[in-house]
Amino acid sequence: MAASRQVRAGIALTAALALTLSACAGGGGGGSSTPGVTDNSVTIGSTIPLTGPAAPGYSEQGPAAKAFFDYVNANGGVNGRQISLKYLDDGYNPAQTVTLTKQLVLQDNVFAVVGALGTPTHTKVVDFLNSSRVPDLFVASGCTCWDNPKEHPYTYGWQPDYTVEGKILGDYVKKNFAGKKVAYFYQDDDFGRDGMKGLDKYIDPSQVVQRQPYQPGNTDVAAQVSAIARSQADVVVLETIPAYTALFKLTSLKLGYNPKLLASSVGADPITVSGLLENFAKQSGASVKGSDLIEGLVTSAYLPALNDMSNSWTALFKKIHDQYIPNVPFDGNVYYAMSYAYTFVQALQAAGKNLTRQGLIDALNKGGLRGPGLVPFRYGADSHAGFTGGQIAIVQSGAQAAQGTPVTTDDADGPVVPYTEKQPTAPPNGIPAA
Repeated sequence: MAASRQVRAGIALTAALALTLSACAGGGGGGSSTPGVTDNSVTIGSTIPLTGPAAPGYSEQGPAAKAFFDYVNANGGVNGRQISLKYLDDGYNPAQTVTLTKQLVLQDNVFAVVGALGTPTHTKVVDFLNSSRVPDLFVASGCTCWDNPKEHPYTYGWQPDYTVEGKILGDYVKKNFAGKKVAYFYQDDDFGRDGMKGLDKYIDPSQVVQRQPYQPGNTDVAAQVSAIARSQADVVVLETIPAYTALFKLTSLKLGYNPKLLASSVGADPITVSGLLENFAKQSGASVKGSDLIEGLVTSAYLPALNDMSNSWTALFKKIHDQYIPNVPFDGNVYYAMSYAYTFVQALQAAGKNLTRQGLIDALNKGGLRGPGLVPFRYGADSHAGFTGGQIAIVQSGAQAAQGTPVTTDDADGPVVPYTEKQPTAPPNGIPAA
């Protein structure tokens, strides 16, 4: 009996060991124990609003990032691996973001989450991703909260954070509208509040006559716009997603109110906002030319102009766009997503052939990545913040026209200073060098 039990125990131990080895191999495939990684592929995921209030414009980011990855795959991939992106529609609904992010990690076994969009949505999953040790890269949001390497070592921002951008716009208001009445119309979350922190560092509090918040999903903003109009603000700064940039403009026109508008880059893409203006106007029986309504809008840009085909990055992304997603407008959202996709490919190259999640994090923490940005990243062991600044741009004839030189700053009380180093040129084949 004792011998029989020993035999059975040995068989059970052998079976358990076999299952364990099988599970390890299955986690990454191809002999890899890293989830989402095989010898010839790496699978990543993202949550993006393909429907809902944030869908206009932002829904293009998934297809655009995939288009860049498809281009890289057609040119051999990264270290012999093809990049597979799975993006899911969360409708800009935090509850959906939680469900779908867990699906990506626990069921789809993605290697990393890349380019997930939204402040109110992604803040609900950042703890889960970090406790699961899943790289959470280039969140499509400028919340300062992504730069927290001690508590969230796996999360990285990408675009300039909203405080940095607020400082740049605030500096512009201070220099160009001294003594004028100023109002803020902002999304009632970290997006809007971080932006106002930056604005308040440069705009005299005595100039700010109204601060009116909106809730994403509630499209009736008449009360907020009316309050701003009654204040007779000469300048209104919008910390808004594109739909609410358009809603503010149309509502103010109905009131006969036409202040000077500045907007966060988040809600200032001319093609997206113009289309929304025209669609919203049609719904109320009016016909307008959207590009005319946003003429003169001031924003902060950190990527090259869409209409500058002499720029090597613009030419590269336009070529990829025309080849892979010609039915999607070539706008700021497409440029944005192809740009962060390029940064991800750079990071994969730097992580080496023996790809692990920690290896990817280590590569990012070494810093030194450059790409289409007008200014450098702040990546390092002590910083997971994205771009360090941007450049004032004014909408002219339906496109953003850069003004002056790029500038850099920080989230604290550091000055806004010119940045004079030349932007890197895109690699000849569009693929980052290993």
